[in-house]
Amino acid sequence: MPPSQRVVITGASSGIGAALARHYARRGAVLGLIARRAAALEQLAASLSTPCALYPVDVRDSVELLAAGRDFIDQHGCPDIVIANAGISVGTLTEYAGDLAVVSEVLDVNVLGITRTFQPFIACMRERGQGALAGIASVAGYRGLPGGGAYCASKAAAIAYLESLRVELRRSGISVTTVSPGYVATPMTHDNPYRMPFLMNADEAAEKIAALIRRGKGYAVIPWQMALIATALRVMPNWLYDRLLVDAPRKPRRQD
Repeated sequence: MPPSQRVVITGASSGIGAALARHYARRGAVLGLIARRAAALEQLAASLSTPCALYPVDVRDSVELLAAGRDFIDQHGCPDIVIANAGISVGTLTEYAGDLAVVSEVLDVNVLGITRTFQPFIACMRERGQGALAGIASVAGYRGLPGGGAYCASKAAAIAYLESLRVELRRSGISVTTVSPGYVATPMTHDNPYRMPFLMNADEAAEKIAALIRRGKGYAVIPWQMALIATALRVMPNWLYDRLLVDAPRKPRRQD
């Protein structure tokens, strides 16, 4: 029997992260699950019939995240797959001074959280000559949406960062996969006040993400229908894009 895969996932307590944990648990993987909510992690781990190392850590905490990475390596060895999934989505408006801290938080979690997640594991993967890193971006990174400036900017930055990393590691044996999902039914999208075309459930999204990682795909949008929409929006002239989106419903701010 081949050895069990070792998979580390951030944002593992709910949504896509929990669905990814269930996916890899069904395949007998040893899991390192990272999220802020200890109780939710423990509840998830109790439902999985596979070894789980739990780390109730915020991806904004570089010291604790590094310690979690070192502990997983010490206990289970270098992971085969690391998935930077942790993210937050909230509406922001620059005119409100109170939203500046929210913008900073979104960028910190959604961009710097990816770099903090990967950093502890790249050296051992490079030494071994193999490994897979995957970052969860979004089609929201293709164009700026009104009321979603922080989230869209964070996902655009994540896409660019992951592309840079993919090229940096090209000859190392480490693959880097960027996945830009469309709409996925999770707590993050539950309060969206607009229609969400091609809405996927979290388990369906996890299956697609895992398949992309397994194939070593560099970049993909899921589902494929959203790739067509995202591409159309990207090439749309500004005057038309502005006219179509100016009155679009906006994601609620925390104060709303």
